[in-house]
Amino acid sequence: MYPAELVKPMREDLTSIGFAELYTEQDVTDALHKEGTTLVVVNSVCGCAAANARPGARMSLQNAKSPDHLVTVFAGVDREAVDAARAQMVPFPPSSPCMALFKDGELVHMLERHHIEGRPAEMIADNLKMAYDEHCN
Repeated sequence: MYPAELVKPMREDLTSIGFAELYTEQDVTDALHKEGTTLVVVNSVCGCAAANARPGARMSLQNAKSPDHLVTVFAGVDREAVDAARAQMVPFPPSSPCMALFKDGELVHMLERHHIEGRPAEMIADNLKMAYDEHCN
């Protein structure tokens, strides 16, 4: 478990642009079963989250189409919510950071850590934008 003061600015990278934080299994269930599209970012303290994932998620929202709902869980902190989110991402193995796009409760696009690590934020954003163009209104 990471100290709250360490993760606060990392959480705010996403919450400051409209991501809702999920803390419990019920939060995840409610969020992922909403009508429309939901982007889930499994946030983390690792360097690739700061350098690539969070900036990529932010940049991806500068698109004609974007998800209806934005949510985040924090690996190593919000264990119940992270476990619940990862359970909805099967068959993909747990990784952090990662990003998943759901449409009407169904997983339709996944970016695993190995798609994020070592790639520039712009490439991550472009990948998400293509998914938004296909699945979002």
